[in-house]
Amino acid sequence: MVLEKSIEQKLRTETKKMGGWAVKFSSPGLDGMPDRLVLFPGGKLGFVELKAPGKKKMRPLQERESGHWKNWGFWYSA
Repeated sequence: MVLEKSIEQKLRTETKKMGGWAVKFSSPGLDGMPDRLVLFPGGKLGFVELKAPGKKKMRPLQERESGHWKNWGFWYSA
């Protein structure tokens, strides 16, 4: 069984190989935020919500918040 933790590790490793940085993201007081903030040289920024295979989809609040990021032109992946 693949755990979300191992998926997070793979994201960090692959992002680093591409010259970026995938940091744990938390925002106390603002629910529905993504798991990781992905940063690349040149000011490239993305948000990633991780789910283990077969796990739940994003919660409605997470879906709504991801829509804001996408509408503002940020890359968002779930």
